[in-house]
Amino acid sequence: MRIRATVAAVSGALALSALAVPAAQADDGRSWNPDSGLTATQPSAGEKSKRGFAAAQAGDAKITSAVVNGGKPIPVGTKSKVTVPYTVTATDDSGIYHAGVFIWIGSSVDDEDSFGFGPNEKSMSCKAVNATTSTCKGTITLDPVFLINSDATWWRVGGGALANDGDEAERDAASKVRVQRFSKLTVNASPEPVKKGKTITVTGKLTRANWETGTYKGYTKQAVKLQFKKKGATSYTTVKTVTTSSTGTLKTTVKASADGYWRYSFAGTPSTPAVSAKGDYLDVK
Repeated sequence: MRIRATVAAVSGALALSALAVPAAQADDGRSWNPDSGLTATQPSAGEKSKRGFAAAQAGDAKITSAVVNGGKPIPVGTKSKVTVPYTVTATDDSGIYHAGVFIWIGSSVDDEDSFGFGPNEKSMSCKAVNATTSTCKGTITLDPVFLINSDATWWRVGGGALANDGDEAERDAASKVRVQRFSKLTVNASPEPVKKGKTITVTGKLTRANWETGTYKGYTKQAVKLQFKKKGATSYTTVKTVTTSSTGTLKTTVKASADGYWRYSFAGTPSTPAVSAKGDYLDVK
């Protein structure tokens, strides 16, 4: 069993209230950890039922949109934390005091097995669009130490807001964002130098982050393009497609025709981002 953190779920509006008002404490005794962006304790079943966590709404405050990383996937490696921006828009007839975003994965936001990352407190700022609506920005930091490989999928983007009149809004699934396992790709063309028309061997390896071991492991049975860019050219052309082995390695042979750069290029999958190796220059005599 994985131990993700001291808590599992993020509950938007109350947590954001604690952020918006210094030293504030939620009515049900829960607190917010601004460093990890996670609620510090789980509410009881009775508290969940009373508040209706899945669709909490008090007054006429509303979250109209929430986007993380501009909607683009978030590749995460094995060691370094990844910080990405978010934008959230909220509205209330009294105006918006503060709003923020969290991302989470699980069957429901109040499920004990759900997990999420919340906003970095010091990054949060809001700008009024008009008397009732504000657009707020900030960042969210993902830490690979808490991830498992099955987390490389769609995450829901939720938002919470606090209005000037005390109204609270919570929207658990305003949008979604994909989290991916960071990928790496290498290439080596040999022998070099080589005579024109002779056979060369191009090897390489496609790996991706294994969050459960903290290492990079070979990505097996993946189609990867072998590409060539002639000296003086501005772009690569595809020569053939090669499939990775059971360990993620690549190996093929071609005829040397001209000086230039050889590389492998991977188009990516839903769980793994696209990546191209840095070209390896081959001198042809």
